[in-house]
Amino acid sequence: MNNTVFDILRRPVVTEKSNYQAGKLHQYVFEVSSHATREQIKTAVETAFDVTVVKVNVINLPAKSGKNGKSRRLTVRKAGYKKAIVTLVPEDRIPIFEGVE
Repeated sequence: MNNTVFDILRRPVVTEKSNYQAGKLHQYVFEVSSHATREQIKTAVETAFDVTVVKVNVINLPAKSGKNGKSRRLTVRKAGYKKAIVTLVPEDRIPIFEGVE
């Protein structure tokens, strides 16, 4: 299976917690493909951002259901996704997370 970097890394997850992790713990959070392995994620981050990855943690988030704000009876289902927390060497930074406070 020949995946490109953009097939594996879907998008960065930017939240208050991920900003804290990026600043203090050198950890960056990405939404990744559901079929991606730790090794594929590590290789994709290293080639895309030219950094050295120390560790990759993978979390499968389940689907959630909730109510639509306009109607009481209409329930909405959000799809589940796979999230990767990538720890880098303290000297390396990923520029897309910088400057977001």
